[in-house]
Amino acid sequence: MIKLRARFDADVRSVHAFRGDLTAEIAPARLVEICRYLRDDVELAFDFLADVTAVDYIGTTPRFEVVYHLKSLTRGHRLRLKARVSEDDPRIGSLVGVWRGADWLERETWDMYGIRFDGHPDLRRIYLYEEFDGHPLRKDYPKERRQPLVSRADLDAPQARRQEERDRARYGRWH
Repeated sequence: MIKLRARFDADVRSVHAFRGDLTAEIAPARLVEICRYLRDDVELAFDFLADVTAVDYIGTTPRFEVVYHLKSLTRGHRLRLKARVSEDDPRIGSLVGVWRGADWLERETWDMYGIRFDGHPDLRRIYLYEEFDGHPLRKDYPKERRQPLVSRADLDAPQARRQEERDRARYGRWH
């Protein structure tokens, strides 16, 4: 935490520790730069992005908090990073260029919360189908809402088959 504060003092908004878990809230505009530093610094060596998720603080400004769980496999320490993004334009930089494993984690966060990751190479839904309207983990998502169903004819359409073939070529059999 001391090294992070020394390097990015103006961009580290708060820090705290609870039962050995360190947490830092940072400025979202500097996320990628801070994460690259956390990965590349020899003493910090956060070489594993374990998780990306979000929290919906509906009624507050900014509304969403994007949460990153980092782990140093070589040093054995952990860090939680948080960055707040607004409801009007919920977007933040993508970490796929820092940790390749951010790809599907960011897609999951996009799918469930609607937070866009600028620079993500393939930001599309990962759990729900493309016609699904809304993001179901937002607190204002109406749980009684009916969604458009995808018919078998839609799945058999030539464009759907081409997309399926592209996905299979890119991600393998179990995408």
